Amino acid sequence: MLVKKGLIFNVDGSRPWAKTHAQIPSPDVLDDGRIRIYYATRDDQNRSLTSFIEVSADDPKKILYEHDRPILDFGELGCFDDCGVMPSCVVNYDGKKYLYYCGWNTSTTVRYRNCIGLAISEDNGVTFRRAFKGPVLDRTKDEPHLVVTPHVIIEDSVWKMWYCGGTEWRVVNGITEPQYLLKYAESRNGIDWERPNRVVIPYKHELEAIGRPVVVHENGLYKMWYSYRNIDNYRVDREKGYHIGYAESPDNIDWERKDELVGIDLSDDGWDSQMMAYPYVVDYRDRRYLFYNGNGFGRSGFGYALFD
Repeated sequence: MLVKKGLIFNVDGSRPWAKTHAQIPSPDVLDDGRIRIYYATRDDQNRSLTSFIEVSADDPKKILYEHDRPILDFGELGCFDDCGVMPSCVVNYDGKKYLYYCGWNTSTTVRYRNCIGLAISEDNGVTFRRAFKGPVLDRTKDEPHLVVTPHVIIEDSVWKMWYCGGTEWRVVNGITEPQYLLKYAESRNGIDWERPNRVVIPYKHELEAIGRPVVVHENGLYKMWYSYRNIDNYRVDREKGYHIGYAESPDNIDWERKDELVGIDLSDDGWDSQMMAYPYVVDYRDRRYLFYNGNGFGRSGFGYALFD
């Protein structure tokens, strides 16, 4: 069961690089009783950049610090992230922080292209540098449409990634819409990934899209949270918009969707009454938090719920 605790943060529009949205909350639990939450915001050209706030780990609605600049600029002209940089997860490894992020390009035949990039911090996550100008996961012959929103953990020296892989673009009501589900990859160094094109969470129906996974492995069970929606009318119909889902697996091979057990749903009114999207689960002491976006893909900001 999850207990909603309310909205934490949204941008106020006063900064030119942060006019709207606080999207894809990506928390990192620090050692000093703080949680740093990276998020994507948008400028007046609707391009995403990443910054962060820090909140009390005991009371995440208490904002202790708001960063006043992006942690990464747009990528070099022509590169995979020259139109947007959106966080997805932070991995703490060898005294550094590895930020896996989503790069954005605008396109002509469809609205955008997505790939997965890597940036590394050596100052505890305040500033980052790109590991490469190019992505660590790109479109391939088996995944020709998009790859985006990864979650990475390290187990027994194996880097494990669950990510969103596109299966096609469709024209729906005159707009190009991507369809995507959840896949899995492995690495020995966090950079070079083996991608068996393995689907871990398939579609429930032909008009579904599934994205932004986060995985916890405990007591012999893999637990995954993600968001899912329809590809038609999801911007205006709350039943077709983003909801948070849940799945389990004993071995990270055979997954079973158990969306009915997620324990949280849209509010009757307010900031998360039309949409709940992009969940991220973290533990602090004896507590487990779920951070998520509400209406408008983060236009209404992000908040959290407490596992009870």
